Amino acid sequence: MSLKKVSNIIEALGKHEDNDAVRVLTDLGTNHSSDEVREMTACALIKRNSREALEVVIKNKGKGINDLSARVAMTAINELLALKEKGRAIEVLEETLNSEAEQEVQDTARSVKALMSFSS
Repeated sequence: MSLKKVSNIIEALGKHEDNDAVRVLTDLGTNHSSDEVREMTACALIKRNSREALEVVIKNKGKGINDLSARVAMTAINELLALKEKGRAIEVLEETLNSEAEQEVQDTARSVKALMSFSS
């Protein structure tokens, strides 16, 4: 399947109102071997700006801001910084800091929260 078709599917799922779309994006997109697909998926989840979608890209090791690919992680961080309404994202970042998440995940959340406070 061409990257353009995959991009269209990810974009459509990102706009879909049903929370099953978040599950599909999480299961297929954030676990994909292609950096490009994971990058597009992280952006789609962040643009949804729902608690469920933001938790995927903020709280999970190996996904979104915690992706092993610096390119995917930076794209996710930049997308978070570009949000017009940052309230939910900051709440999820704070929850991550106060959770028993791995230290690496907490450190990334702390850094992103600091960046978001400067970009407001």
